[in-house]
Amino acid sequence: MPENAKKPNRLSHESSPYLLQHAYNPVDWYPWGREALEKAKTEDKLIIVSIGYAACHWCHVMEHESFENEQVAKVMNERYVCIKVDREERPDVDQIYMDALQAMGLQGGWPLNVFLNPEAKPFYGGTYFPPQQWVQVLENVANAYFKEREKLDASAEQFVEHLNANELEKYGLKFTEEDSFSETELEQLYRNFSKRYDKKRGGMGQAPKFPMPVNYQFLLRYYQHSKNEKALEQLHLTLREMAYGGIYDQAGGGFARYSTDENWLVPHFEKMLYDNGHLVSLYSEAFMVTKEPLYKQVVYETINFVERELMGHEGGFFSSLDADSEGVEGKFYVFTKEELVQLLGDEEPLFSKYYNVTAAGNWEHGQNILHRKTSDEAFAQENELELAVVQELVQDWKRKILQARLERVRPGLDDKILLGWNALMLRGLTDAYKAFGEQEFRDLAIVNAEFLLQNMKLGPQLYRNYKRGNASIPAFLEDYALLIKALIGVYEISFEEKYLLEARALTDYVLQHFSDEKDYHFYYTDQSAEKLIARKKEFFDNVIPASNSVMAQNLWQLGLFFYERPYTERAVNMLKKVQELVVKEPSYVANWASFYLQQLKPAAEIAIAGAAAEKLREEISTYFLPNAILVGSDKTESALPLLEGRLGMTDETLIFVCFNKTCQMPVKTVEEALAQINSSGSNAANAFPSLA
Repeated sequence: MPENAKKPNRLSHESSPYLLQHAYNPVDWYPWGREALEKAKTEDKLIIVSIGYAACHWCHVMEHESFENEQVAKVMNERYVCIKVDREERPDVDQIYMDALQAMGLQGGWPLNVFLNPEAKPFYGGTYFPPQQWVQVLENVANAYFKEREKLDASAEQFVEHLNANELEKYGLKFTEEDSFSETELEQLYRNFSKRYDKKRGGMGQAPKFPMPVNYQFLLRYYQHSKNEKALEQLHLTLREMAYGGIYDQAGGGFARYSTDENWLVPHFEKMLYDNGHLVSLYSEAFMVTKEPLYKQVVYETINFVERELMGHEGGFFSSLDADSEGVEGKFYVFTKEELVQLLGDEEPLFSKYYNVTAAGNWEHGQNILHRKTSDEAFAQENELELAVVQELVQDWKRKILQARLERVRPGLDDKILLGWNALMLRGLTDAYKAFGEQEFRDLAIVNAEFLLQNMKLGPQLYRNYKRGNASIPAFLEDYALLIKALIGVYEISFEEKYLLEARALTDYVLQHFSDEKDYHFYYTDQSAEKLIARKKEFFDNVIPASNSVMAQNLWQLGLFFYERPYTERAVNMLKKVQELVVKEPSYVANWASFYLQQLKPAAEIAIAGAAAEKLREEISTYFLPNAILVGSDKTESALPLLEGRLGMTDETLIFVCFNKTCQMPVKTVEEALAQINSSGSNAANAFPSLA
């Protein structure tokens, strides 16, 4: 090996792209695990846990400035055991130390750098540090611990006590056995939710703006329930502005992680699988209700992006695309006006008008982020063009931009496959198929579902990660909950009962291995998983919905599918435990708020029996029925109680609409079934005006 060649550290044996990015740092990195933690105990050394992810811009900056620096590494290696964590592979570790940082009164974010005593208990931390400050912090923390060990250990014990406290106790929530869900309380919930509206540009609050699909899925369901036009207006404003903005890749489809400004213009350019999977669900559902063509376009383009750039040959979806290429954030996606003139010739002025491109640029260094401000119809009218001509031009422009981008250095790909994130994309595909009936979406969903079950499940247990034939980290509640929800969706687009039976088996595993015997809610980690300094529960939505709220919805639905009353009772009790919080702070727990809505009207239990079950399924699935379950079969036998005694009754295909296990007279058409659903006060959709 040449003298100046970099030597690999222990991270070179890992599969995480984020850890591998640090595999040639002079820092003596360890992956999270027993070896590093035992070393700290044995040698009585402090620990640095540095947490980030592959698409994180400031993680790259800190690596380049500090972790690649020999002098900085020397200080780290001499005085600390240094551990690198991929937050996407180990959300359990990230969750604990992020909570600890916030308990210290500090702003969270990544890279997350936390200082632990030899017992892995945190006493100090921060996010990004410039190199000179980082060296000073390293020295100061080590010296302070040497001089005031007892005091800092006592502080660490207090943080651990905080981490192990019941998340809900701090809010003083009351629990009642009585069913107390009401329309009056719902209206209070909605008023509290609407206080954070940005009525000018959509979304909630000010910059930075994250898409937060759960918020708008609640709005859609609330509108359907209440017919409150203001809710629909805010939903449409948000979805339109996001689709027109720079947060959406106008040429290639797909959404960036968030907007740095309140106008959705300047994204943080990383593109994450979880955002795009969940947003496909949101835009598909919104299309079902409104028939807005823009929503269909977003769904098709986003799925095309995911299939083109994030899908592996085995059928799994990769995690993300980096924000940077050639060390510059967003370089892959932006254009100067001069570049566009060369690329588009005489069409450039019209293109620049459509995408708001200027010679000075709308971003840094004369660069332009492509974005829209108006609909194709309005643009055509304004420029005295036929709508069809504009649409044809736009498609041609997109092809040319994509072709030009092929010649650029691509952003880095995080090619690990994560179960929960794949499940969000899988559910997105099933929702898109329901909305549009596109066979390709169904085929992609089945391929992905089979891949996940074959490669990320061993016996009854799921695994979080997969790469090159290896799944190594036991799955978390998030993974189980999201996969169960996705498998329910796969059943609903296929009527293949194996997917529903798999969902039930995984639910029983969760009940056995994640339950708190003293509570209705679930821990985030499996009882057989590595024991950390705290075992947490997740109640609050992030961009990914809270795992306990998803699990409550799963239990509710599966309880209806299988007549499992203990499932539905537990689901309702899970909701009651957080009910006060849902009413007071719904924008932080919007997925719970959607579940609240389901408690106000009886769920429709729809069964289709007969040879034309598949055809009728396709037809009824285009209607937005969030408070319904749908089963069906063209066979003579089924494991589902709703189909028992109904298969083979007659040569005709019949639809049975039931509420609380009491069924109305069977009907032969979807229109008749929808009339029965409407007349019984349950929620049916497409009885609403189009926004097109």
